[in-house]
Amino acid sequence: MSSIQRTHSPAAVRVSRLLPAAVLAMAAVASSGVLAQTTYKPAGAIATALTPGTTYVALNAGTSDLSRPITAFGLFGGTQQGSSYGVAVGNFMENQNYGFEVGYTDFGSVNRYGGSSKVDGINLSLIGRMPLGATFNLLGKVGTTYSRTDVSANAANSAMAGGERGFDWSYGLGGELKLTPQWSATLQYDEHFVKYPTTGSERVSATMLGLRYYY
Repeated sequence: MSSIQRTHSPAAVRVSRLLPAAVLAMAAVASSGVLAQTTYKPAGAIATALTPGTTYVALNAGTSDLSRPITAFGLFGGTQQGSSYGVAVGNFMENQNYGFEVGYTDFGSVNRYGGSSKVDGINLSLIGRMPLGATFNLLGKVGTTYSRTDVSANAANSAMAGGERGFDWSYGLGGELKLTPQWSATLQYDEHFVKYPTTGSERVSATMLGLRYYY
């Protein structure tokens, strides 16, 4: 055992003794830097602390209303409400309350014409927000949606079946509650005009709760 101990040089012994202290020191410096960034607040700290970055990623889920087109469903009946979800990336201009957003929404599927109607779309919008205090914003947007509509039907309603693609306009209103400097919760109501195979452009709406992450 004594021969093994003699194989360690004095320098190695010093390093082994100093290494834990060095690790603790670096951890202390790193943690103090993080605390300085996250806990230091200038005057007017509440508003500053709840001001997020300018770019966000959003996840949304809720219900959709596909009650249009209003053509009778015939003997087979039909549904009007579906489940919707969406993802979006937005950016507010630096130190401003307007910007743009790109998103995808699946409006779900409803039963009609003895088959189903499915709608989804990609949306590009100009967005704006109106702060009401330090933790709440009113939201608005207007833009265009490239929609995809697929309608299937039974033989009696085969004239209603088909698919359609195209651009039309959209708009939305909502509210945003800031939870932390980077996270917020949203409630939004959006209307999109989508193209159906036989009835042309019709309105589809979605009411969704969302979660945003700012960076």
